[in-house]
Amino acid sequence: MANRSLQDLENSLDLSFNDLALLRQALVHRSYLHESPDEASLSNERLEFLGDAVLGAAIAETLYRRFPDVPEGRLTTMRADLVRSATLAEIAQRLKLGEHLLLGKGEEQSGGRAKERNLARTFEAVLGAVFLDQGYAVASAWALALFEERLAALSDAPPKDFKSRLQEEAQAEGGRAPKYRVIRSEGPDHLKDFEIEVIVDGEVMGRGQGRSKRAAQQEAARQALVKLRGES
Repeated sequence: MANRSLQDLENSLDLSFNDLALLRQALVHRSYLHESPDEASLSNERLEFLGDAVLGAAIAETLYRRFPDVPEGRLTTMRADLVRSATLAEIAQRLKLGEHLLLGKGEEQSGGRAKERNLARTFEAVLGAVFLDQGYAVASAWALALFEERLAALSDAPPKDFKSRLQEEAQAEGGRAPKYRVIRSEGPDHLKDFEIEVIVDGEVMGRGQGRSKRAAQQEAARQALVKLRGES
């Protein structure tokens, strides 16, 4: 990719790289290297790894400061909603990153420039490149500006509770509504402690404890959401 094209891209991103080679690397899909054995560059996968961490930290800090009364579990869900692959791909499309991707012929012919996975990963790789080139403050500020509308929407409309969100996500995948089962109930009537598990498509996906059935169900649903999304 010629420097002129890279300079056009950094202008459209409203960035100014000290090292344009980092921006170029962020655009190199692994398929391009497979078909260009003499290419000296690396793919964008290591930069993607770095950008994912930068984005996660920036979003987490912002949520922590904007929502001082929201518990950790809900903050985790809010962050996951913001940085999901579809959202990152949408931002990458807006930035026209797909047009600048370096792809192998096979990936090009299979529509690789428009694939959600490629776009999301390229956005993260570009963010990783910004971090290496100019540091965390610049990289996080650039990323957060792209998420500002979504962050503002969270402020205007608090996230749904975990039970509602779990039901939506489970049924969106064609599954049945989650079922909750009390597996333990101890203590006097005025001070009971409940333990409840949630079952999604026949599998126990979460288990919560609480002083009420609702509290225990919410914790079980939160755990199930984390498991469904493959988070740690």
